Amino acid sequence: MCAVSPDLLRRFDLNGPRYTSYPTADRFVDAFTAEDYVQAMKLRRSAAASMNMPLSLYVHIPFCESLCYYCACNKIVTKHHERAEEYLRYLSREVDLHTAHLGTGQVISQLHLGGGTPTFLSDDELRGLMLMLRRSFNFAPGGEYAIEVDPRTVDAKRLAVLAELGFNRLSFGVQDFDPMVQKSVHRVQPAEQVFALVESARQLGFDSINIDLIYGLPMQTPESFDRTLAQVALLRPDRVALYAYAHLPERFKPQRRIITAELPTGTAKISMLSRSLAAFEKAGYVYIGMDHFALPNDALAVAKRQGRLHRNFQGYSTQPDCDLIALGVSAIGRVGATYSQNAKTIEAYYDLLDQGRLPVVRGLALTRDDLVRRVVIMSLMCQGQLQFESIELALLIDFKSYFAKELEALDELMGQGLVTVNASGIEVTAQGWFFVRAVAMVFDRYLQADRNRSKFSKII
Repeated sequence: MCAVSPDLLRRFDLNGPRYTSYPTADRFVDAFTAEDYVQAMKLRRSAAASMNMPLSLYVHIPFCESLCYYCACNKIVTKHHERAEEYLRYLSREVDLHTAHLGTGQVISQLHLGGGTPTFLSDDELRGLMLMLRRSFNFAPGGEYAIEVDPRTVDAKRLAVLAELGFNRLSFGVQDFDPMVQKSVHRVQPAEQVFALVESARQLGFDSINIDLIYGLPMQTPESFDRTLAQVALLRPDRVALYAYAHLPERFKPQRRIITAELPTGTAKISMLSRSLAAFEKAGYVYIGMDHFALPNDALAVAKRQGRLHRNFQGYSTQPDCDLIALGVSAIGRVGATYSQNAKTIEAYYDLLDQGRLPVVRGLALTRDDLVRRVVIMSLMCQGQLQFESIELALLIDFKSYFAKELEALDELMGQGLVTVNASGIEVTAQGWFFVRAVAMVFDRYLQADRNRSKFSKII
């Protein structure tokens, strides 16, 4: 990783999309219905008959036993574990509706269980869920099968069950090791517990272990976060995701419990980020892009070196770009040239399935311009470069004419050393990788039209 000055970090302390999709989810419309989604699945099924087209699966488990004050996820806080049994019955109905249109035995190359807290489910419930999925889909050998884990909900025996069920990647939500910070956000988990779990996961042979961190939380200081970074360096997970906390209490009710006066200043947040980048470099991590870091031998770092990075709603991935079937309340999927999202409340989700309908309530059918810009943005976000000729041949456009205004807008980023533009293409510099979202934003037609960026997270 190259050095990034605090001054440049301050200059790009801006809001912008994460580009897990283009167009972004805030552009979805209610006019896109379940019938539109069904049509997209039918088109996929006819195309898949003549092509080897694997799928990704995302399953949203919304339940959590306790409330983390910083959380902006779609969740249901409850200690009533019997609610999971009912939810799994409805998930099974949703799977059946999908296979009615896609056919059974579709090949799955990637599975992600997110939440909420997927490990809210008991061992038997996780077994039942995986059995149900395997009956309907064909899980490919060598695929990526990941689950998000709250360290407070598992022990070594539970991790062994996850390995037995075929999960080969774990993501532990840590956020910060400092006890005062943990108490301030209502998520107390001793560092010793996390260290023991990671050691158990290694002994069980999981391919990759990720740790999530958040900077900008209440009671954090650059010095306290330095101590967390030092502990992460000792823990040495395969991957680290470092997120900036966005305090939006008007949008996310749990954040109203955070004491605003305890939040670090903007200057302190920039210092935390700058020191984090230096700490990860010193510890030998490769900067993947945005907020992701990985050890050099991790599959994500290898994919970056080989130009094989991809991006979906779960972030960077090594799996080839493919359709994503999303199951569960609020889940977002992609099939062909469409995006879709399920009902956001569990009551609406259940009601639609009780009617025998897919629970899709909004989405988007992409225009030709959307598809062109998606290719450009994902090329920049994943490969950090694009060749004009390749884009022109694939999409039948004259790049310099089509994107004349955007190329002009890149001049400022070129002057700051973030990109280079020549006769053959665009390339993000080593320093520009830290601000790749700002580069991609230049090509976002919707963002340039309304300039309303406050709804997005910080780009660094």
